[in-house]
Amino acid sequence: MNVKLIGFTPNPEKIPAMAGMLTHSKSKPEDLEKAPEKQLNTVLKQVLKLGHTSVIEHTSFTFAISDVSRSLTHQLVRHRIASYAQQSQRYVNFNKPNYVTPPKISKNKNMKEAYDETMKNIWEQYNKLLEMGIPAEDSRFILPNAACTNIIVTMNARSLLNFFELRCCLHAQWEIRQLANKMLKEVKKVAPTIFKNAGPACKTKNICPENKKDCPMFPK
Repeated sequence: MNVKLIGFTPNPEKIPAMAGMLTHSKSKPEDLEKAPEKQLNTVLKQVLKLGHTSVIEHTSFTFAISDVSRSLTHQLVRHRIASYAQQSQRYVNFNKPNYVTPPKISKNKNMKEAYDETMKNIWEQYNKLLEMGIPAEDSRFILPNAACTNIIVTMNARSLLNFFELRCCLHAQWEIRQLANKMLKEVKKVAPTIFKNAGPACKTKNICPENKKDCPMFPK
């Protein structure tokens, strides 16, 4: 899995701070650009502390994500407030095997051999369909959820906070949890104040939506 932050709103924390300040100010928006950085940072921290996260919707982040499974992207696109551009199995020829192997299968030698053999057979049949003149848009029907894909994702900061609450959780599926943690690491580099306390709900709200009391992260 490769995750790279390839774009984000300029001044990702200044603009939300200006938006927060504007709601309690007689000043025009353009005048707030001149506000001292320290003052803007203080305002942003206070707004976030109060839970008024609508202002951070003015900041968005774009990620380039590659070598993840179709199983992962099926989960990812359930997050509605986002924009997606995914590699097409209809127009791209996937004649060479490229797939994700779950860690629990990798650790079991016999299971790993059976898994790899299954994938080999699938791709052999996929290529046979292509050779028979079946278009890729129909041949792709036999490709597995494990098939690798690439996707570009854009989310605003508020949507990302929600995404991290759900997907950084230890009970989230392992692959999308890995993705969420990598994305969180990337955005913290450019917007440390916004994402300072980002993470699963047990960290951000001191609650466990799953009510998994045996979880090591369960709120005390």
